[in-house]
Amino acid sequence: MAGVSTGTVDRVLHNRGEVSESSKKKVQQVLKEIHYRPNMFAIGLAGKKKYLICCLIPKYTPDDYWSFVAQGIEQAAEELNAFHVRTEYIYYNHSSIESYCEAGAILLTKKPDAVLIAPNFKKETLQITGQLSERKIPFIFIDVNIEDAGAMMYIGQDSFQSGYIAGKILMNKYARDKEIVLFISEYNQNSFEIQMQRRLEGFMKYVSESCDHITIHEVKLGNKNDQEDKQILTAFFKEHPCVKMGISFNSRIYEVGQYLEENQIQFLRLIGYDLLPQNIELLNKGIITLLIGQRPGLQGYCAIKVLADKIVFKRDISPMKYMPIDLIIKENILYYVESYNL
Repeated sequence: MAGVSTGTVDRVLHNRGEVSESSKKKVQQVLKEIHYRPNMFAIGLAGKKKYLICCLIPKYTPDDYWSFVAQGIEQAAEELNAFHVRTEYIYYNHSSIESYCEAGAILLTKKPDAVLIAPNFKKETLQITGQLSERKIPFIFIDVNIEDAGAMMYIGQDSFQSGYIAGKILMNKYARDKEIVLFISEYNQNSFEIQMQRRLEGFMKYVSESCDHITIHEVKLGNKNDQEDKQILTAFFKEHPCVKMGISFNSRIYEVGQYLEENQIQFLRLIGYDLLPQNIELLNKGIITLLIGQRPGLQGYCAIKVLADKIVFKRDISPMKYMPIDLIIKENILYYVESYNL
């Protein structure tokens, strides 16, 4: 149909070898006219190459955020097993630079065909991704994006927009001269806290546009000493008994919710992130007002599928895949729990 040889068509289809511009245009025009679509399943089964995708993610415990990410990864890996795609985890301690660097060094020894990264500690991430780029190994980020690292794709929420929406919901109960509290993580040295900062910026953008005469308090809570956090909360509520609205920009809102429940403190609104079992329990009790879901399982699933599209099926990849910003309340939680991962 294009008036060229079978070999020329083959070279155009697989983007290899030299083809004149005029012949290439003729073949591409015919492909467009006939709505050509390659049989990816047949291509994958016919190939003999084996592929390794390494997943650099934090260590996790059952039912925490990253366990859901891993479930999505495993489902995608199972679907790609027939195409000789294998996944391997390399874990790091979320709060340790040393652990992160060690995991990055192990990653580079694996000689992977592609890499999924949950980035942490920006400087160290750039060192890892710089070496991946030198070796022409494609990599994508999930959950947190570091824009200048050269990732092939980012999969996750628009954190700024998520914070803006959270502000709009929380401040729906706002009245002039009210006080609100922001529960902030005191650890700000890693990339996950960059994400929290972007949510905070989105939140404050809404507040600046829509609210005035408002007092905003910040309570800094750590991730290591629960007893110390309780003491911080006790001191705060003793000094500010009129505060009845608050938000956390991470998944540990259950710590605040549990404290409020134990001390019989009633909030008008309490907002946090992610469908962890502790958060769901407090949502059902009415202590947490709303949770913002990020679909961690879908992030992991899509990441492996995208990398397979790149290295196995040679498809073009878009640079961004934003996750939905799920707004979950007590009345609709049942519709999310069963299908939350994917």
